[in-house]
Amino acid sequence: MVGGNNKPRLEEKMYKEKTILGLIPARGGSKGLPRKNIRPLLGKPLIAWTIEQAKVSKYVDKVVVSTDDEEIAEVAKQYGAKVPFMRPKELARDDTPGIDVVFHAMNWFTKNKNKQYDLIILLQPTSPLRTAEDIDKAIELLFLKKAKAIVSVCEVDHHPLWTNTLPEDGCMKDFIRKEIMNKNRQELPTFYGLNGAIYLAYWDYIKEQKGFFGKETFAYIMPKERSVDIDSELDLKLAEILMKE
Repeated sequence: MVGGNNKPRLEEKMYKEKTILGLIPARGGSKGLPRKNIRPLLGKPLIAWTIEQAKVSKYVDKVVVSTDDEEIAEVAKQYGAKVPFMRPKELARDDTPGIDVVFHAMNWFTKNKNKQYDLIILLQPTSPLRTAEDIDKAIELLFLKKAKAIVSVCEVDHHPLWTNTLPEDGCMKDFIRKEIMNKNRQELPTFYGLNGAIYLAYWDYIKEQKGFFGKETFAYIMPKERSVDIDSELDLKLAEILMKE
C-alpha cells in the first residue's frame, strides 16, 4: 500500500528540518550518591536509560555525553552515545553551573566540527523514567507553541502555600495565610516544579538568554511517576519500584 499511514506527517517533516543535539551531562563526582551516573538500575547503568530513550527519539540527530570521567565515557559508548570530547575538570565541580556545561559542548562543536545545531536538548541521566515519547512530545510542543524553549515540570508533592519560614522561637502564628486556612488542596491553585528531565531550546536562544528561561520558554508537563530525579539511595529504590510496575 502506498500512502495512507505510511506517508510521513507534514508536522514530522517540519520537525526534522531542524537539527537537534541531545546532550547528556554526566560528571564523575557525586556527593549524595557516589558514582550515581553508572550505578546499576534494574541491570543497567543509570545513564543507559537516558541514552537508550534519546537514541530512539524520532527527532534527536545526535546523542552526546559530556563527562570528565573515563569510566562513564566507556559506559556511554557501550550503550550507543558519542563522547567526542572530555569535559575539563574545572567544569565538573559540585558548584559548576549546568549551563556552563551546555556552552562548553556548543562551543566545542562550533570550533572543532564547524557545526551548529539548531536546537539542543539537555537530558540529565538522573531522570531514568523520562521516555522517548516525552522527548518527542516536548519537541513537538516547541513547534506547536512556536516557542524558543521547552522545560519539563511536574505537579509538586507538597503545596508551597502550606510552607513558610519559622521564627527562632518556632511560633506558627502567621505560618498559614488566612485566605487559605482550612482549605482543601483541591481548592488551591496547582503549583508545578522543575523535574530536571528535559531542557530544550534553540541554540541562539540559549546564547541570548544565557540559559533556557525567557519569555518564549514554555512548560512540558510530565506526570509525577516519570519525574523521579535520582540524588539518593531512596530515589534509586523508588525508581526501581516504579520501573518494575
